[in-house]
Amino acid sequence: MSDRHSPTHDHDPDHAHDHGHSTGLGHSHHLSGNEAPSAIKKAIFITLIFMIVELVGGYIANSLALISDGAHMLTDVGAMLVSLFAFWVARKPSTTQMSFGYHRAEILGALVSGLLIWIISGALVYEAVIRMQAPPEVRGPIVFIVASLGLLANFLSMRVLHASKEENLNAKAAYLHVLSDSIGSLGAVIAGAVLWITHWRPIDPIITIAFAALMLFNSWSLVREAVEILMESTPRGVDPTRVRNDLQTLTGVIEAHDLHIWAVSSGRLALSVHLISEDIGSVLNRANDLLKNNYGIIHTTIQVEHPNTFKSERCYDCAPT
Repeated sequence: MSDRHSPTHDHDPDHAHDHGHSTGLGHSHHLSGNEAPSAIKKAIFITLIFMIVELVGGYIANSLALISDGAHMLTDVGAMLVSLFAFWVARKPSTTQMSFGYHRAEILGALVSGLLIWIISGALVYEAVIRMQAPPEVRGPIVFIVASLGLLANFLSMRVLHASKEENLNAKAAYLHVLSDSIGSLGAVIAGAVLWITHWRPIDPIITIAFAALMLFNSWSLVREAVEILMESTPRGVDPTRVRNDLQTLTGVIEAHDLHIWAVSSGRLALSVHLISEDIGSVLNRANDLLKNNYGIIHTTIQVEHPNTFKSERCYDCAPT
């Protein structure tokens, strides 16, 4: 190992799978590999059954709100199938070309799920605006009964997915789909009650527009988090200034610079940094221990530079920290 540059690497991203993280993004991954896919499969089965019930009931009742809820259940099923596919791909072993493995498939699956919600929301708003101009007759009692059954089905699916929703973005995506659909079912229940009692036809498209707005609101955080990970921004809940300051307080460290912290996938954090120090070996051990114990960061690349060589070899292509 050279006295001038002493990089150290911990390139076992799967090892991080066994550790809880102390940061805001930290997760314990023992559920994500086993219980989350099983929970999603159960939710798919429940959603498929009541999707058919709502689509048939919406057609008979001529209710856009009910058809919209059934259509959203269809996107739920599609999104959850994407999530299962992402789970399968993410488990494939790493290769020399894919050194981080396929964990980013989880993020791509979550992004697709979020964008599906946006697409269906736009379609619902478009159809609702058309119906507002000449609201058709809708059979309120059928809407109320079928939507109530759909709401119960969504609550059941949410209960199945609840334990896994914090484990990774795909489980969270599935939960958000069901959550937004339960809001739509509640709106359809309200629309059915109003139509049943007052026969006020505009309530059906109005509830549909409100339902679409809530879908967009609930999916925003999912899409934002997926894009942030793909852009390799510093994960929320991790303060890079604090990390750098903690590294600089280590015995023997003169300065920490060129610090980069990113997430390979949800909860899988990685870090690279340059440290200026005359004490190479022990500094590496202390830095890795600090990052593991305080921040749950196990995948690290740390380069130690001697103060006499730093000025002539500093990184001009790195972002300032």
